[in-house]
Amino acid sequence: MGVPILPTISTGFIVISAILVAIGWGLIIAKKVEAHKKVMLAAGACALIFFIIYALRTVFIGNTAFGGPDEVKVYYTFFLFFHIILATVGGVLGLINIITGLRDKLVIHRRLGPIASIIWFFTAITGVIVYLLLYVIYKGGETTSVIKAILGF
Repeated sequence: MGVPILPTISTGFIVISAILVAIGWGLIIAKKVEAHKKVMLAAGACALIFFIIYALRTVFIGNTAFGGPDEVKVYYTFFLFFHIILATVGGVLGLINIITGLRDKLVIHRRLGPIASIIWFFTAITGVIVYLLLYVIYKGGETTSVIKAILGF
């Protein structure tokens, strides 16, 4: 059996969102404001699609527990917490940045944009690593509740 389809699709959307953020950053450096706005909104939409797929899968199916060796699990769990913190902060900052950009609050938008973008790049990278550890490098563990999948009990 190959990798599960929903985590693969949702991880793909996070990667696409990070690529779009990088493109958007380049566009604003080139002073292409309208193109920047469109690309960044597309990046936000991709992140939202990821979140919807992840949330629905979590509610209706559950989360996949780490299936690798016990001696690796403590490192995986620490890494997963780091990823969750990055994703939460990145998501909130991204949303704030979209709102400030759309409302022409450009002082805040310009200060926050690079920080939010860098956090989002790390979120995407760590998300791909979590995906690889759960589904590619090791065979996924049982599908269970969020708390049990993350903490192992």
